[in-house]
Amino acid sequence: MSDTARSFFYQRSKENGLRITPQRTAIYEELLKAKDHPTADDIYRRIVKKIPNISFDTVNRTLLTFSKIGMTKVVEGYGQAKRYDPDIGIHHHFRCIRCGRIIDFLNKDYDDIAVPKEIDRQFTVTSKKVVLEGLCGKCKKV
Repeated sequence: MSDTARSFFYQRSKENGLRITPQRTAIYEELLKAKDHPTADDIYRRIVKKIPNISFDTVNRTLLTFSKIGMTKVVEGYGQAKRYDPDIGIHHHFRCIRCGRIIDFLNKDYDDIAVPKEIDRQFTVTSKKVVLEGLCGKCKKV
């Protein structure tokens, strides 16, 4: 874990009264290494190799807590398990409808997309993100 990530982890944990335990630290480190927007089960299968007595419930609750306090984002599950994204900066996603892969992308025009007036009048929009769907490069070749 980089010094910046470690500092963010400690600061955000402290601000939210979250004790820094070896389990939480390992889960956060594993999440930061992940480039595949993993599910709680994915993280559990990776962590249990390092911490054999950790439970799935601990991993799942920790990831939910991390998302609640802004240390990670939940990526839409589209009827499947929640997936987690350690990149909390502004970005968007492409989701392959065949293999389910989720790929991050940046686009300034999408960042600045206007909220429709009828939505803006009825609701308080706290974030905007665009999800494109289609076939990834690997699946397109098949």
